[in-house]
Amino acid sequence: MSETVPSIPPPSRGPHAALTEPRPVRIALILLAVAFLALFLLLPLAVVFVEALSKGVGAYLDTFAEPDAQAAIRLTLLVAVIAVPLNVAFGLCASWAIAKFDFRGRNLLITLIDLPFSVSPVVAGLIYVLLFGAQGLFGPFLHRHGIEIIFAVPGIVLATVFVTFPFVARELIPLMQDQGTTDEEAALTLGASPWRVFRTVTLPNVRWALLYGVLLCNARAMGEFGAVSVVSGRIRGLTTTMPLHVEILYNEYNYVAAFGIASLLALLALVTLAGKSFLEWRHADALAGRGAH
Repeated sequence: MSETVPSIPPPSRGPHAALTEPRPVRIALILLAVAFLALFLLLPLAVVFVEALSKGVGAYLDTFAEPDAQAAIRLTLLVAVIAVPLNVAFGLCASWAIAKFDFRGRNLLITLIDLPFSVSPVVAGLIYVLLFGAQGLFGPFLHRHGIEIIFAVPGIVLATVFVTFPFVARELIPLMQDQGTTDEEAALTLGASPWRVFRTVTLPNVRWALLYGVLLCNARAMGEFGAVSVVSGRIRGLTTTMPLHVEILYNEYNYVAAFGIASLLALLALVTLAGKSFLEWRHADALAGRGAH
């Protein structure tokens, strides 16, 4: 009586063995993706620089010599310098607490961290106006004490912090959860203080994810328009950031200056993208939670 020999499946041909689409289909999909990127990303980016340089390099450089433009650049950098460190501090504290400890309200804290992703930036700005505006909840108190928040730099900082604070925490929480608490427990067993454990164990393990989150947070802080537009009052030379200044110049039909400032924002975005891509390429394992120890 003959025995039935089980069939042996053919060897895998690597990670792309499951791809069975015909070659014309694959080519069509690739061309469609490239065309989409070219139409909606590369072409608008090229138009920004072409329009900015349409009247020559001299006119382009004159855009940045204008006092209002310089004030907008300084304010944008100032807001980023304040908002990003605040978000770093919050992101580290929140992610450490969520990933390393079990406590009542943990899920609520995670939900609140995601709140800015689901709330329109314009709505966020209106919330601050209702709280700190002249007719707002705390408006009379602030007016009596000579404190200006709305239509001033503090309001712009508050609105920027609100729309950007999830970025650092959302990069750190999954990584810290993946790493667990083994290293921290070992350090505590050896007699290290909690602060030393955080400084010498936890922080080095998440340094690349932290830098990744800082890049994303900084890019959003410098490019935020909606929330800042509501709380700033658009006082030219005083409370206009670069995105707001671009809109003002464009509405005045000063296209070269508008696209000149926009090109600076685009360059900052490209630098951020380059840094983000470098981190993803150079430290992919650490960002994914592997090899971080």
